[in-house]
Amino acid sequence: MFAQLARLLQAPQPQRQLPSTREAVAILLVEAARMDDTFGPDERAMIAHLLAQKFALSAEECGKLLADSEALSARMTQLHPYTHAIFEQMPMAERIELIEMLWDVAYADGVLDPEEDSLIRRIAGLIYVTDRDRVLARKKVLDRLAAKSS
Repeated sequence: MFAQLARLLQAPQPQRQLPSTREAVAILLVEAARMDDTFGPDERAMIAHLLAQKFALSAEECGKLLADSEALSARMTQLHPYTHAIFEQMPMAERIELIEMLWDVAYADGVLDPEEDSLIRRIAGLIYVTDRDRVLARKKVLDRLAAKSS
């Protein structure tokens, strides 16, 4: 019995493939949009714009990525595979840019829900973005929104 247990523990574990950066970013943006229980056209348009801009996607590619991400997000149980992929595949400056993108989505409908704020805080921690950088990213988005409205 101990020999069997030892063989199990020594057996190579299958490596899980990380989601691509594109997939991970799209999933996290969709999760942010869904946090307030309404995934409206403003949030959807913002995500499409951000994905197209970040990854130079055509409208068709962006639509497919967004649809796939929505379907996956609806049955997703944890953020870890996606935040781990982001941490492994993106340098710090791009991770901070992702936090800024999350704030863009959170404010797309004009209201920051406490659940959205909490999710962004949690994602920032999981991808090792400091509280300071998270707050500065939020300020940058709010400043940009204020400039648009004036």
